[in-house]
Amino acid sequence: MKILVLRFSSIGDIVLTTAVVRCLKRQIPGAQIHYLTKKSFENILYNNENVDELITFEKKTDEVLARLKSEKYDCIVDLHNNIRTLKLKAKLRVKSYTFPKKNISKFLLTNFKINKMPKIHVVDRYFKAVEKLGVHNDCLPNDYFLTNDDIVDLKSFNLESKKFLAIAMGTQFETKLMPLDLLEKVLKDCSIPVVLLGGKNDIERSEELMKRLKTQQIIDFCGKLTLGQSAFVCKEASQLLTGDTGLMHIAACFDTPIVSVWGNTVPDLGMYPYVPQKENGFTIHEVEGLKCRPCSKIGYHACPKGHFNCMNLQNVDEIKSDLFAHK
Repeated sequence: MKILVLRFSSIGDIVLTTAVVRCLKRQIPGAQIHYLTKKSFENILYNNENVDELITFEKKTDEVLARLKSEKYDCIVDLHNNIRTLKLKAKLRVKSYTFPKKNISKFLLTNFKINKMPKIHVVDRYFKAVEKLGVHNDCLPNDYFLTNDDIVDLKSFNLESKKFLAIAMGTQFETKLMPLDLLEKVLKDCSIPVVLLGGKNDIERSEELMKRLKTQQIIDFCGKLTLGQSAFVCKEASQLLTGDTGLMHIAACFDTPIVSVWGNTVPDLGMYPYVPQKENGFTIHEVEGLKCRPCSKIGYHACPKGHFNCMNLQNVDEIKSDLFAHK
């Protein structure tokens, strides 16, 4: 059976589909798995041993439509479920299976604070798409495959495996970011090395944080590592302190303990760390009782209300307690 899996973006969402991809490959005899995504995210799946063909496009799926038609797929597994995948499926005219996206429930939660979301992780909703194919959840973590090119020489930075704290500095939307004031309070007097992870857009924030914590051992990797190298650092860290980020989902692939701090989004949307075999694999910190939260299922570039209380009112002592309990 030749199967086309659809998920176009973004880092965390794609990582969260890899358990389904693995089970499709392992549970359907002779299955050939092709995966279609945006080219900007191909590095997440490039080394995935369960993907036989990785097909990418820059802006529009029409760029690869002829190729997709020539493959003559037996079925499509749609793990994105949006207008673009709907149009693509109509053009390919192949039997498809789609996961329940729960857009109405998300709308009610973000706009009216009426919570009708199912009490299950989005990964379990992804598996709803493949039930009729006889594929079930193996209850193992998601996959992120590392290569030799992803290995970072930790010793050259005076770091030891499982003896440093990693911080995810960046995310796509500012309303998911931990403010510098919060990070400064949480990390003040930290007795183990701290490693900052992020892209080029996070360099300014990381440099400012280093100035504020200048007496501590901090390694700033923002803008200096590939995504695979950042994944390796997450794997080797004693813990990851993060907002609602792609690195949070990558760290969960390696069973790295996660301390997650939530801003405008909420775990009830089903996108919290996926650690199916570890009850205490992560902790969640959020400001309860805010009438304006969640304000979005994704995020904004600034707090719509201007106060950013979902981050500014976080309990520093509780975060520190969870963070350094595993030191």
